[in-house]
Amino acid sequence: MTATLVAKGLSGGYAARTLFDSLDLTVAPGDVIGVVGVNGAGKSTLLRLLAGVDEPLAGTVSLAPTDAFVGFLPQEHERLAGETVAAYIARRTGCAEATASMDAAAAALGDPDAGDAAADAYSAALDRWLAAGAADLDDRIPVVLADLGLAVGSDEDGVGPESLMTALSGGQAARVGLAALLLSRFDIVLLDEPTNDLDLDGLDRLEAFVRGLRGGAVLVSHDREFLARSVTAVLELDLAQSTNRLFGGGYDSYLEEREIARQHKRDAYEEYASTKADLVSRARTQREWSSQGVRNAMRKSPDNDKIRRRAASESSEKQAQKVRQMESRIARLDEVEEPRKEWQLEFTIGSAPRSSAVVATLSDATFTQGDFTLGPVSLQVDGGDRIGITGPNGAGKSTLLRALLGKQAPTTGTASLGSSVAVGEIDQARAAFTGEQPLADAFEAIVPEYTTADVRTLLAKFGLKADHVGRPANALSPGERTRAGLALLQARGVNVLVLDEPTNHLDLAAIEQLEQALDSYDGTLLLVTHDRRMLETVRLDRQWRVEAGRVTEA
Repeated sequence: MTATLVAKGLSGGYAARTLFDSLDLTVAPGDVIGVVGVNGAGKSTLLRLLAGVDEPLAGTVSLAPTDAFVGFLPQEHERLAGETVAAYIARRTGCAEATASMDAAAAALGDPDAGDAAADAYSAALDRWLAAGAADLDDRIPVVLADLGLAVGSDEDGVGPESLMTALSGGQAARVGLAALLLSRFDIVLLDEPTNDLDLDGLDRLEAFVRGLRGGAVLVSHDREFLARSVTAVLELDLAQSTNRLFGGGYDSYLEEREIARQHKRDAYEEYASTKADLVSRARTQREWSSQGVRNAMRKSPDNDKIRRRAASESSEKQAQKVRQMESRIARLDEVEEPRKEWQLEFTIGSAPRSSAVVATLSDATFTQGDFTLGPVSLQVDGGDRIGITGPNGAGKSTLLRALLGKQAPTTGTASLGSSVAVGEIDQARAAFTGEQPLADAFEAIVPEYTTADVRTLLAKFGLKADHVGRPANALSPGERTRAGLALLQARGVNVLVLDEPTNHLDLAAIEQLEQALDSYDGTLLLVTHDRRMLETVRLDRQWRVEAGRVTEA
């Protein structure tokens, strides 16, 4: 179905805080609109409003036609206890809801007193069920799972329709989420961080899906390369300036236009401030001259000479008139508001004394976890190495990191960790901050040398303020837990830095700041990422490829 979504005068927020207002947006067939802004600017809030999940503070969201099929795929892949892959996909594609509605309409149709209204409701429910693709969903699921490399043999050694979602790894769950998207038949699709946990092959498939959409799409993503390859326009939610603006063209065009617009604002304010300062200075000088002239005239006419007094009075009046003219010019200036400085994540990675010359060694080692085996692998990490690690989901990258850090003993072969190794780590699950303990308490327990005041001050620099530090760690968003992990890197001295998908859940500005911090860090670095621009930007001297349990060096 050809559908258009229109938002007019939209305001969104929570409690007493408005995140954005007066937002107008039209999503027509073929539009792919990327929504960008710092964490907390309201990107996910906007998607929920467009999806009709939440009510706006003001404004309207309308569809044409009104029965268009809008799909909203939130950031978190919610996994329900006992839910199978097939049931999860049916829920994510809207097929489960369409089936339930049709079954209810069919039951109502069986009532002999139902009348024409029941028949009309059933007809509409049936149309919705067919449009959602529910009729052949069960037949399509195994094909797509196999195409994504998930269904290998039977459900016992692979991921099939009857596999439990809670039993899947993060990478497998991300692939199943991608499968749900590929199997969906939405008229308009709303995607919140669809690139999280996807490997390079998954990203390619996602990009092909988005580019092939006939309907419109609105997506939130912090993957710069994905945005550059996919979007036709960019909607910026500027929290610092309390504005929103739609930029036509792709992502790279947006970056250029945004910088030009910001420079124009800075130039306009500087010109206004300079002009006003000059006029204020001249007015002040005129006042001083006027006052000085009166005092001089009084000193020079002690005999109360009327002519001199009149001349002095006229001169003083002329000076006062000039002052009033200057003040009038100041009042007539079109005021230009000073651009507010955006909050930026600014940090450095704390350094520790150098580790031993050899950081870690694996010698003909294998590591078994369930049905998966990494190795045999023989490699060495030397002090100061900067290693980028890539490979498909499930290939063994996280297992390799655990092996190098001594967190998993080898099944065969040997593994050793060097001396004086101070590890700083951001793991894929952001496990450093979980549980019911308040964030500030959990942080202080890890770095007991910090006082409570020091901990709160440091966390505030990472955008985690009073309303965050008292919350249980598991109540924080993934992005907030990631920033807490970065704060920990600054608080603790490290000489071996291990980052497993560090860009997941970080906003674009924070990703760029992380890249700058990595550039100035001179210790050992192990970086696992599928962020293609980060791999190009960060200085690396070695590249490892992990695939099917094997490690090769590029």
